[in-house]
Amino acid sequence: MFEALKQLPQDPILHLMQAFRDDNRPDKVDLGVGVYKDGAGHTPIMAAVHEAERRLLEGETSKSYVGPAGAAGFNESMARLILGDSNSLIRDGRTSVIQTPGGCGALRMAAEFLRLCQPETTVWVSTPTWANHMPLLGGAGLSIREYPYLNRETLTVDFSAMLDTLESAKTGDVVLLHGCCHNPSGADLTFDQWQAVTQLIQRKGLLPFVDMAYQGLGEGLEEDAAGLRYLASEVPEMIVAASCSKNFGLYRERTGALMLISATEAINKAATSQLLSVVRSHYSMPPAHGAAIVEIILGDDVLRAEWQLELGGMCARILSLRHAFADALAPVGDFSFIARQRGMFSFLGITPEQVRRLREEHGIYMLESSRVNVAGLNDRVLPQVASAIHSVM
Repeated sequence: MFEALKQLPQDPILHLMQAFRDDNRPDKVDLGVGVYKDGAGHTPIMAAVHEAERRLLEGETSKSYVGPAGAAGFNESMARLILGDSNSLIRDGRTSVIQTPGGCGALRMAAEFLRLCQPETTVWVSTPTWANHMPLLGGAGLSIREYPYLNRETLTVDFSAMLDTLESAKTGDVVLLHGCCHNPSGADLTFDQWQAVTQLIQRKGLLPFVDMAYQGLGEGLEEDAAGLRYLASEVPEMIVAASCSKNFGLYRERTGALMLISATEAINKAATSQLLSVVRSHYSMPPAHGAAIVEIILGDDVLRAEWQLELGGMCARILSLRHAFADALAPVGDFSFIARQRGMFSFLGITPEQVRRLREEHGIYMLESSRVNVAGLNDRVLPQVASAIHSVM
């Protein structure tokens, strides 16, 4: 059975992680792996998460299954976090949320659900987009098409090209949008652009699919959801995939959510029943631990306030690093776009050869595309990184 299989090349990010671990230089810098890091270079457990986990471990009385939909309390809390506490879509029964194994699980279950709805579904994704979008969506059998998003010269959103291309989408096609903190570019849509995209989606009868992986790490919990919430208020149907990896720091707990928004409560109940049948035929039921932590935090006013304060500090630190990084690179060229972008990622716009030299000559690791994790910087390494970039340019 296995004799004819050929070994595949290692995933570029995993390969970069291994190369970084094997590098013995004490001053090496990792700007490649997409996890938040504090000023000391660690990916910490948030204080609210620590306390919620303590309560969970002391009060948990069973390890029984949670069911295909996951924990109802978690699902309700995530609906309010994404859409806002007083959103009429929730009150009217037009929304449903299921718990998934991370944001990846939400994306894949959405893809499988779309294929069930319409086997010939086409999904439009931005160029560039998160590398895992293609295998997660395409692996379910969906057709993938791309729309231009980032102008490689200015490293800003090429919005007119985006709209022009989406004019060729057909009724029933799906448009994948990044809710905030676009990965890998950091270039987000403005609220006016969200409104324009919404008008196009309405006019052409497209289905919006929003990947919300970084809520709270762009400009704030409410600000980061503004475009998504406007879109949700204007369309009859919508899909949202959400992750708790970044804003709760629950990377290894694989905690995510998938939301359906339907035209009526009756349609939503039917759609959710079909979605749960898809879940049952794949992983059957999601893991409980991470979702229980989130449910405890969002259900306790004191813990929620503590979490929001810490998340706000993470967001402010990233914004501060963006400005400091752009200033440090000013002698090399105009990198002001870094300060205008949001979230953890930006492209530097340098060549693969310059990226290689940074790695080999200076021990500074980033993806060949020049995507950097801004959160991997700190006051100690920023001058070193800026000096190294200056030397290779």
